[in-house]
Amino acid sequence: MSESNVTLFSILAFTLGLGLALLVLFLRRSLSAQKVRAAAQEAKVLIEEAKRSAETTRKEAELNAKDQLLKMRHDFEKQTQDRRDEIANLEKRMAGREANLDRRLDLLEKKERELDDKHKNLGRLEESLKTKNDELSRLLAQEKEQLHRISNMSSEEAKVLLLARLDGELNREKAVLIKQAEDEARETSEKKAREYIANAIQRCAVEHAVESTVSLVSLPSDEMKGRIIGREGRNIRAFEMATGVDVIIDDTPEAVMLSGFDPVRREIARIALERLIADGRIHPGRIEEVAEKVKKEMEVKIKEEGERVLFDINVHNVHPELVKMIGRLRYRTSFGQNALQHSKEVALLMGVMADEMKLDSKIARRVGILHDIGKALDQQMEGTHAKLGAEIARKFGESDTVVKAVEAHHEEVEKTTFYGVLAAAADAISAARPGARRETLETYVKRLEKLESIANVFKGVDRAFAIQAGREIRVIVQSERISDGDTIVMARDIRKKIEEGMEYPGQIKVTVIRETRAIEYAK
Repeated sequence: MSESNVTLFSILAFTLGLGLALLVLFLRRSLSAQKVRAAAQEAKVLIEEAKRSAETTRKEAELNAKDQLLKMRHDFEKQTQDRRDEIANLEKRMAGREANLDRRLDLLEKKERELDDKHKNLGRLEESLKTKNDELSRLLAQEKEQLHRISNMSSEEAKVLLLARLDGELNREKAVLIKQAEDEARETSEKKAREYIANAIQRCAVEHAVESTVSLVSLPSDEMKGRIIGREGRNIRAFEMATGVDVIIDDTPEAVMLSGFDPVRREIARIALERLIADGRIHPGRIEEVAEKVKKEMEVKIKEEGERVLFDINVHNVHPELVKMIGRLRYRTSFGQNALQHSKEVALLMGVMADEMKLDSKIARRVGILHDIGKALDQQMEGTHAKLGAEIARKFGESDTVVKAVEAHHEEVEKTTFYGVLAAAADAISAARPGARRETLETYVKRLEKLESIANVFKGVDRAFAIQAGREIRVIVQSERISDGDTIVMARDIRKKIEEGMEYPGQIKVTVIRETRAIEYAK
């Protein structure tokens, strides 16, 4: 091959290579431009998507921010309201504290005034103490003089003087101890006793107006007095022999009086005389017949009366003789109070009080109805009705508890059972209630005078007054002679003296008054 061809071939090859290179470069540039456009388009899409996403995110952020803002505002308002409420409570507390401070200030001012008064009183007390110290020094000087005098006394004289002083000191200490013991016992016992007694009285429904034995017999006319006397007094003698009762015929118009020591005989005589007057046939034979008939009827009536009362108070298995004696109490009176009605009332009171004290109410009612059984025979036998009643109850098979309670209800023997205490209390309540017993003016005045005279015999008594219809005596003592401790001892001594020297229903309150007065006149 020639050199020219080679050159030409080389040029062609170079030209072809350059063309291919240019073609490749052009293709690459086209592809790059397409990629750039695609990338730009993709970038634009991405930017738009990013813008949309950003807008969405921005809106969500705004919504979240608004929600958060609302929540924060709500929380803030709630916290603010809580703080306001707390502040309001604090203000109230502060106002209350201010009020308390005002009250405390008032109290402090009051206490300051009281302290000032106390300082003034202390000043006066200091002056009084100074005076007492001076008096004590004077007394000590006197005591020394007395000791010097005692040193010259015999042993017996010194012993008497020492014992007299010890007796005074012991009396004062005894009075203090007595008062302490009485106060302690009174705190626990008075309330319960008052409760039991009040409950018993409220529940005991017994009539307050009771019957009394009537000894006056009314006549249709004064002419009947002559018929009762009879020819040469034979009718009246026969009547008195048959009944055992005296007939008193005086100037009382249309009435005669029956006088007898036995109330049952007097009642028999009253009924018999009324029947004779109604019948009109009055002569010795008829008088004996009517009197005997009335006696038999009275025995039946007395037994029925006893059975009725025992049934009313639910007491059973009582000896028939005791039943008759209980019925006889229907015609027995004490200070105008019917003995049977009184016994029934005592039985009911004791039953209620026994229930309150968790005791046997059956035994209590039995003691109550039998406590005055001795009055059925006290006009026929010697001895007090309490002791007679105990003997009768023992004789007819009553238990030892009942016998001892009956015997002890008037303090004649020592009480050994609770039933004796209840019997005494119920007996006093029944006898002392208003309207239970009658008393004449003369007897009433004498009782008050005797009550005052008992108190007036004690040394140091200035005056004594019986008040409350004799239910209380107030004794005013001389303060310079009687100390506070001596008043307690005096009250007990007066009480014992009254119990020993007087008979009275219920109880008498003794009040001893000691008063010291200091009087000055400002000029």
